[in-house]
Amino acid sequence: MKMPVNGEHSHHHRLSMAGLIITLGIIYGDIGTSPLYVMKSIVGEGLVNRETILGAVSLVFWTLTIQTSFKYIGLVLRADNKGEGGIFSLYTLVRRRKKWLLFPAMIGGCAVLSEGMITPPITVSAAIESLASVPALQNFHLPTVQITLVIISILFIFQQFGTAAVGKFFGPIMLVWFSMLGVLGVMSLSHDWTVMQALNPVYAIQMLVHHPNALVLMGAVFLCTTGAEALYADLGHCGIQNIRISWIFVKACLVLNYLGQAAWCLQFEGQELPTFMALMGEKMEAQHVNPFYGVMPDFFLPFGIAIATMAAIIASQAMISGSFTLVSEAIRLGLLPKLTVIFPSQLKGQLYVPAVNTLLWAGCVFVTVYFQESKYMEAAYGLSVTLTMLMSTILLSNFFVLHRVKPLFVWAFLIWYLCFEGAFFAANLLKFKDGGFITVLIASVLFLLMFVWVQAKKVKNRYLQNVKINDYIDQLILLGSDENIPKCATNLVFLSSTKSPKKVEEKILYSILQTQPKRADIYWFVNIETTDEPYTMEYKVNTIARDDVYKVNLRLGFRVEQRMNLFLRKVVEDLLENDELNITSRYHIGHGEIATGDFKFVLIQEFLSHENDLPVWEQAVMRVYLAVKSVTASPQNWFGLDSDSVEIEQVPLVLRRVKDLRLKRIT
Repeated sequence: MKMPVNGEHSHHHRLSMAGLIITLGIIYGDIGTSPLYVMKSIVGEGLVNRETILGAVSLVFWTLTIQTSFKYIGLVLRADNKGEGGIFSLYTLVRRRKKWLLFPAMIGGCAVLSEGMITPPITVSAAIESLASVPALQNFHLPTVQITLVIISILFIFQQFGTAAVGKFFGPIMLVWFSMLGVLGVMSLSHDWTVMQALNPVYAIQMLVHHPNALVLMGAVFLCTTGAEALYADLGHCGIQNIRISWIFVKACLVLNYLGQAAWCLQFEGQELPTFMALMGEKMEAQHVNPFYGVMPDFFLPFGIAIATMAAIIASQAMISGSFTLVSEAIRLGLLPKLTVIFPSQLKGQLYVPAVNTLLWAGCVFVTVYFQESKYMEAAYGLSVTLTMLMSTILLSNFFVLHRVKPLFVWAFLIWYLCFEGAFFAANLLKFKDGGFITVLIASVLFLLMFVWVQAKKVKNRYLQNVKINDYIDQLILLGSDENIPKCATNLVFLSSTKSPKKVEEKILYSILQTQPKRADIYWFVNIETTDEPYTMEYKVNTIARDDVYKVNLRLGFRVEQRMNLFLRKVVEDLLENDELNITSRYHIGHGEIATGDFKFVLIQEFLSHENDLPVWEQAVMRVYLAVKSVTASPQNWFGLDSDSVEIEQVPLVLRRVKDLRLKRIT
């Protein structure tokens, strides 16, 4: 039976002008703000060389074309899960093919989360640092690091309120931003149209073949496409047609701006870019002018910095929201411990994970304080993204196989993109010692946590025993009618991980019948199955003993908020209306009312018993698993339960008992 959904989710958003503008605000924040730092990273602090500039811009154009346009816009967006995207959505589409595909999904997901700690600092810093180049502000010695920290902190503080109120302004602001990119690019290009030669791939190839630091430049160029993964991750918010059409406008504006920055840089061929004095840390230092701001007329610079700062905030917001969604999906797929998930607005897909918010904020503060300047953050940026892209290539190849795409195309796609993205990965490895190790370290810790979580569940599933409810049905009915025992609740509910409609874990029946007998009118055993579809809301009921014992199997999508109190009350109401349950004789109710009685949810928390005889590795895994589980979200928050209806019971977890206990009796 299906449960009603508040506001049916539109899997395929219609193509419209409003949809296109909304897409600009949600999808393109990260990739759209890359002109703030890409050309600055390419030029660096050395002399401006024409061949290098043209070759790098050519490589930028063809990277955007091959990686973003062809792979993500053309191919990846086709792999939607009922309209939803992202690496975990892609995994749910292909996981039935090979079990090992879990590992690319985990690696990719962890890499995206680690990059979420770099995007806000690098975009906001790059926007703020050029305040010192404004003539009217040069004597004020602006503390750019502190300003960046304040902006980032405010951004994270406001996450708990949701973005529904301000989100409607994101699209128009990004429309202004991209329009500004295009106009400034054309204005700068008008002084040197020869830069258009860079669209010829020959310049990119020549640079890769002849430049002595080609790999270093590739690492800088790759920053232009780091936001490509967001195109797919936020598919459910905008729809494939809106993304594809708006990309034409976005790419044109990006390319024009890169070409315009190249034309501005070539004015100083054979020289270093001009400098200005800025406060960096506690001392004044000479800073090279960012080509992005170099193309702006002096009078427009304050307005340009203001617009860039707003665009940077929107880009950061997109990354933060994407991290919340990614973690939520990982939790529901059983890859991470249960964390408190809050839905701050009625807008579908909007959620807030306090623990992740705090972790991301702490990471962003550390990155900002550690690197101080955006030019140093560039060294840490990109390495994890290349990992994500490589993993998505592996998963997408398996998606093609499942959909019976011609093997020749599948192998061509796989080999080409493993080589193409592998080359960028090799280039970004050069950044490892300069800061790339930070994102790799964060991603590794997250991966280790996911790995332990998955392994612990395998250990539990191997040892734990399920029992048939029917074997204990007489005892349950007898207990329910024994008036000598105080009644615990009308409806006593236990959450079970067993999918079988006729079985539950042995520990549940042990809790009811042995630890402290729990008398109730009706016993409910509820299993929650997370489906591969994002917004499924269905349930099945197996009547073990009418009016006494029921097993309910809930099927909820991996993006559905779990509100067990509401869901089970709805199930009971349906059963009463269909005359499958009768509790009216136990209560005096008014005409037309439905009496469901009170609910008591018993949540069983486990601790590792000393009676176990587990191998060292499994024992270590279980100890880490239970230790992490004890400090994460309380079960009642995760399952959407009110605290007054919850009873938490501690039980020893015995997986494998000691068999040959050599205890000798002596006289």
